[in-house]
Order: sequence, then structure tokens, then C-alpha cells
Amino acid sequence: MNSPIEIFIFILGLVVGSFLNVCIYRIPLRKSVISPSSFCPKCANKIKFYDNIPLLSYTLLKGKCRYCHEKISLVYPAVELLSGLIFLFLFFKYGLSWEFASKVFLFSSLMVIFFIDIKHQLIPDVITFPGIMAGLLFSLLTKSPPFLESLLGFFIGGGLLYLVAIIGDKIFRKESMGGGDIKLAAMLGTFLGWQKVLLVFFLASCLGAIVGIIFFIFSAKLREKRLIPFGPFLAVATVIGIFLGNRLVDLYLRLFYHI
Repeated sequence: MNSPIEIFIFILGLVVGSFLNVCIYRIPLRKSVISPSSFCPKCANKIKFYDNIPLLSYTLLKGKCRYCHEKISLVYPAVELLSGLIFLFLFFKYGLSWEFASKVFLFSSLMVIFFIDIKHQLIPDVITFPGIMAGLLFSLLTKSPPFLESLLGFFIGGGLLYLVAIIGDKIFRKESMGGGDIKLAAMLGTFLGWQKVLLVFFLASCLGAIVGIIFFIFSAKLREKRLIPFGPFLAVATVIGIFLGNRLVDLYLRLFYHI
């Protein structure tokens, strides 16, 4: 970072990341993300503003609450740092534009979904429903993807995963894909268009298969549960698709169409 605007974007990402931590903790509990102000989940003491500075406060407090000395989860600084870095990378890629705003909204939503789904196996409608509307609106502003491709991405994204869910339910004779995953897929379709959302499905399935095999081999707990949330893989695949999607497609074409 060698310019004031880059430093500002990074700090903005840290601040947004701090708010995303509030969302990650409170949304599954159906609590307001606006009030009350931040508090320690263990002792319920309100957190002073100087103890709520992204990254810095965690470091100064040595990862513990000032009052009860309970350890603060590493998720908090991780979300802040990731948000700051993602904001910066998006700025490098898109500059200050509607495209930048679109991807900031998408990535922030995916950050919340990632951590909530891992812990609670839940993808909240309060994120995906507004996300679908935002994706369609941004497509009108950015033309990337064009509105019709965004709308088609909504139907193909949600429809394809709904079809997978139906087939999975019949094969396994139980729910194989949650409704939240289907809504998330529809949301991703509005932001990415139908072509990139198909790439994201492919990447997410590959990642899910690899991680699933590893965890089922080494984790007895997962073997008993026989359930791994798919939302985090969709989130990670979206990040890969946006930053490396064109390169992956070019690599695929070179490998399989120039043999």
C-alpha cells in the first residue's frame, strides 16, 4: 500500500470486517445487528470503543476480554484482516467503480455466510434475499453481467442446485441439500451470470469432494454426522472464480482442446 486511497480502502475493509463479526455472531441468534452496542458474549460487559479497534485492540488485549479475561476467538481478527485484504484486492482489480461496490457487497455477504454455515449449518434468508435483489440491481448499474444474464443466472443457479437437491434426496432418502444453499446459488447467479455460476458450481463440487474425503478419513465426528455444509465451498469457489476464473477457463481450453 503506497497511496492514501489504498490505505483508506484497507482500513475501510477492516471496519466493515468488524461489523461482519457482529453479523456472524448475532444473525443466527436472531438478534439485532444494530443495537445494543458490542459486548462480550461471555460476561456481557459492553466493549469500549478503544477496545473495538479492528486488529489493534485484539493485539493490545492479547486476545482476551478486558473484564472477564475470556479468550477472544481468532475468527474476529481473521474476519477483519480478510475483509481488509479483499477490499484492497478488489480495489486493485476494479478501482472505485460500481463493479467494486458490487463485489464488496457480494464478498461481505459471503464472509458472513461462510462462518455462519460452518458453525450453525445455516444460510440466513436475511442475507440471500436482499442479496438476490442487490445482484439484479448491480447488474443494471455495472452491465457485468448484463441484466438478462443476471436474471438467467438466478434461474440456472437456483434451479440447478434445486435439481441436485431433488436427485440427492431420492438417492440418500433424506435431505441432501438445504434450502439455504439453493437460495445462495440463486444469489450468486445474479452477481456472476449463468456462465460463471456454472464454473463456481464445478469448483465448489471439486473442493467439497476433496475436503469431504479428507475429513471423513481423519474425523470420526464427521463420519457420524455425514454432513458437511456446502455454503462455504460455494463462497470459496466464488472468490476463486472472480479472481482466477478466466485463467482457469483458458487453462481448460488449452489442456483439452489443443491435444
